[in-house]
Amino acid sequence: MNNFNYYAPTKVVFGKDTEKETGRLVKEQGASSVLVHFGGKSAIASGLIDRVCQSLKEEGIAYETLGGVVPNPRLSKVREGIALCREKKIDFILAVGGGSVIDSAKAIGYGVANEGDVWDFYAKKRMPTACLPIGAVLTIAAAGSEMSNSSVITNEDGGLKRGCNTDLCRCRFAVMNPELTYTLPDYQTQCGCTDIMMHTMERYFNMSENMELTDGISEALIKTVMKHSKILKEHPDCYESRAEVMWASSLSHNDLTGCGTDGGDWACHQLEHEIGGMFDVAHGAGLAAVWGSWARYVYKARPERFAKFARNIFNIQETDDEKAAVAGIEAMENYYQSVGMPTSLCELGIHATEEQIKEMADKCSFY
Repeated sequence: MNNFNYYAPTKVVFGKDTEKETGRLVKEQGASSVLVHFGGKSAIASGLIDRVCQSLKEEGIAYETLGGVVPNPRLSKVREGIALCREKKIDFILAVGGGSVIDSAKAIGYGVANEGDVWDFYAKKRMPTACLPIGAVLTIAAAGSEMSNSSVITNEDGGLKRGCNTDLCRCRFAVMNPELTYTLPDYQTQCGCTDIMMHTMERYFNMSENMELTDGISEALIKTVMKHSKILKEHPDCYESRAEVMWASSLSHNDLTGCGTDGGDWACHQLEHEIGGMFDVAHGAGLAAVWGSWARYVYKARPERFAKFARNIFNIQETDDEKAAVAGIEAMENYYQSVGMPTSLCELGIHATEEQIKEMADKCSFY
C-alpha cells in the first residue's frame, strides 16, 4: 500500500426533512449574506427553494438567489454569480441541487475570493488561494461534489470542460434528504448511479498495491449501487434505495475508496469531459459509453486486477485471469444496458468524425 492523507471535513446532515435545518447550519458558519444557487424550475416548483429560503429567514440571514445552472455547468453563469456576489457582498454560497450546481457554486467561490479571471484556475494557469465558504442541499445523487475537492466547469468558448481540485472548495456542510431525489427521471437516476460507480472504479483500477479494506469498501459500494439502481427503475420512490445511492455518491468521491492506492486511472473521466464539452451529453451516460472500450484497451496491463473485479462483483468463476477479466468487462456492459445506459458513442447518438476524435484526444491530453 501507499502512504496517504485522508481529509473529509464536510459535516453531513442526512435524512427526511433535513433541508429545514439549512438556516441553522448556515448560521453556524457565521454567514450574514448568502447566495442561494440552484438549477432549473423544478427546485422552485417543488417548493424546495421556498423551504430553504424560509429557513434562512428564520435565522435572520439575508440572501440572494441565482438559478439557471445547467448540466455541464457554464463559465458564463459562474461569472454572473461572481458579479452578483461582489455587488451584494455575499459571504456564503449555498448550492441547492446536484453536482453541476455545487461545482458552479465552488467556481463562484473561487472567483469572488481571488483576483483575476476564474477560468485561469481551470486552465491550470494558476491555483486559487481562497474560496468563499460553500454549503450544499443535495437533490441528485451522482457527482459526489458535496464531499469532494473537485469542481468541473465548461467554457462555452471552445467547448472546454475542465476541473479544479483543491481542498479550499470543500463544502462546510451537506444536507442530504433522499426524498428530494424522488422526482428524478429514471435516465438521470441511472446516469447518477453510473457516475457514482465510476468514481470508485477509476480508483479501483490502478497499478499499485492495494489495501484489502479499501478494496472491500469499493466492491461493496459498487454492488450496493448496482442493486439499488435496478430497484429504482421499478420503484423510484423507494426511500431505502434512494438513501443507499445518495450515501454511496458521497463516499465514492470523498477519497475514501482511494486510500492506500496510487490514485487510479482517470482516463474515462478525462475522455468524457471532452465528450461532454463538445457534445453536451449527460456525464454518467458518457462514462458508460467509453468504459468498455477503455477496459479492453488496458486490462492486459493488469489482468489479475480486472479478474478480481469480475469475481468479486459478478461472481465469475473463471480461473484464468485474462478470461475472467474479459468476462467481467462484458458483465459490466450488460449491467449498463440493463439500466438503459449506452456502451458506445454511437448508442449515445454521437457519430464523431476522424477530425473530432483527434480534437478530443488532443484536449484530453491537457491533463
